[in-house]
Amino acid sequence: MWRQQRVYRSYSPAKVHQNSVDTRVNIEEQSDTGELLEKINSSGQMPTPTHTALFTISPFASAKWLGYMSLLVLTVQNATLGISMSYARRREGDMFLSSAAVLCTEVVKLITALILVYKEEKTFDRWRHSLHKTIILNPTDTLKVCVPSLIYIIQNNLLYVSATHLDVGTYQVTYQLKILTTAFFAVLILRRSLNKLQWSSLGVLVLGVVLVQLAQVAEGNVTHLKQNRTLGLLAAVTACFCSGFAGIYFEKILKGSDISVWMRNVQLSFLSMPIGLITCFVNDSATIMDKGFFVGFDSFIWFVIALQALGGLVTAMVVKYADNILKGFATSLAIVISCIASIYMFDFVVTFQFAVGAFLVICSIFMYGYKV
Repeated sequence: MWRQQRVYRSYSPAKVHQNSVDTRVNIEEQSDTGELLEKINSSGQMPTPTHTALFTISPFASAKWLGYMSLLVLTVQNATLGISMSYARRREGDMFLSSAAVLCTEVVKLITALILVYKEEKTFDRWRHSLHKTIILNPTDTLKVCVPSLIYIIQNNLLYVSATHLDVGTYQVTYQLKILTTAFFAVLILRRSLNKLQWSSLGVLVLGVVLVQLAQVAEGNVTHLKQNRTLGLLAAVTACFCSGFAGIYFEKILKGSDISVWMRNVQLSFLSMPIGLITCFVNDSATIMDKGFFVGFDSFIWFVIALQALGGLVTAMVVKYADNILKGFATSLAIVISCIASIYMFDFVVTFQFAVGAFLVICSIFMYGYKV
């Protein structure tokens, strides 16, 4: 009886209702993260709300903030990379070797992935042990990553070829065909099923890309004397197939083991470096012997390399913290920014047919990512 009276005195009906409302609201806010704060202390009393709670950021809010920030960075990175690659291949002076740039990109990716793995492991000994256990003591698993490593090297070299022979807007729009190739390999390899809206979006995507390509052929505007639009288109389409296959293959590897995505990126870059080095000397050995490996390199080329290396990291953050619709919005905005920038930087002419084609591609991105 005494215990019941003490409970009655400790809580008025208004306070009990208010505390239950606060608890329910906080539980709803944190349900997405699965981390619920304990609401009853050891004495059996409900904690009294304080002013410091107003400044506490819930894990859900933090993840949401990271999602928006990663989308913003992805938009800027996608738009800036296309513009920067096109400008780097058109500017005056000694032309840098695309194979050397791709190899340097893998080096930057490896360093970044190693830092992120160290952040996961917390200490140097655990970091070193994890690397040795995953890469050295498990060679069969490491060799599985050779396939996407080789394909990513080919893809990145093809992207430089495409950026050389296509204007920025056409390059950005055409490269969205990777949605089609990714869907194709997802159905073929992962046995994934697509809904009717997604199948329709793939048709809209192809129609949009065809309109963009036909618009450029009809205009006949070649912004660079050495441009070959057919070669640029073939390089872009082949890069899309490489991107689709390597992405799905890498996803299958990730889902088939408990190794983190950053450790997988360490394996990817570690195996890509010798493949990239061989590519350099097979394709450009004469130039390397004559002018050196870093011919044409300056601060701007290193900026392009850093942008390309940043792409993989940002994409991983978007997949983790954002949904497909927001990712589609970021990609679409990057296309628009690239087209506007190319008008002023490369005298690019946006025709009505190009605008319609680009609009259809943007619509297809949203259609494919929409959850029915």
